[in-house]
Amino acid sequence: MERYLRFALPVVVLGALVALFARGLFRDPTVVDSPLIGKPAPAFSLPRLRGDTAFTQAEWRGQVALVNVWGSWCVACRDEHPVLMQFAALHAVPLYGLDYKDERSAALDMLAKQGDPYTAIAFDASGDVGIDWGVYGAPETFLIDKQGIIRHKYIGPLTPELLRDDLLPRIRGLEGGRP
Repeated sequence: MERYLRFALPVVVLGALVALFARGLFRDPTVVDSPLIGKPAPAFSLPRLRGDTAFTQAEWRGQVALVNVWGSWCVACRDEHPVLMQFAALHAVPLYGLDYKDERSAALDMLAKQGDPYTAIAFDASGDVGIDWGVYGAPETFLIDKQGIIRHKYIGPLTPELLRDDLLPRIRGLEGGRP
């Protein structure tokens, strides 16, 4: 019996590891469970990228909104930018930006060259607010309901297909009052 266990135990452990890795291979890498889903968006007060007034989460209170975490240094954010421009042109919901760990001049230069899809932009130079929001990196996008509750989080660049097939239906559901 001891001899059997000596060979069976490594096989069982190897099988468990293979199953765990196989599960990971078939999961969507843009879907990461966030402990903030279903909870109020973390409170913050940051300077705006443009202007002198503070930017807080009160900005979107009472409306469904998207908060997009981005930075001019982020290659994926630059790839995502045309999609955000298309989304903003739909006027579905306000799109707010959180400029994350960036230099103000570089962010302003990028927006001047590529267009500005944002209703308003908070400037998080230190990245502290991003940490409070559970940001892994940029880009990340949060869907916020009318009560300021985070309803969904997208990791990675938004695509036209993701907008059409997932984000816009979620927005319509929230606009209609369903979480």
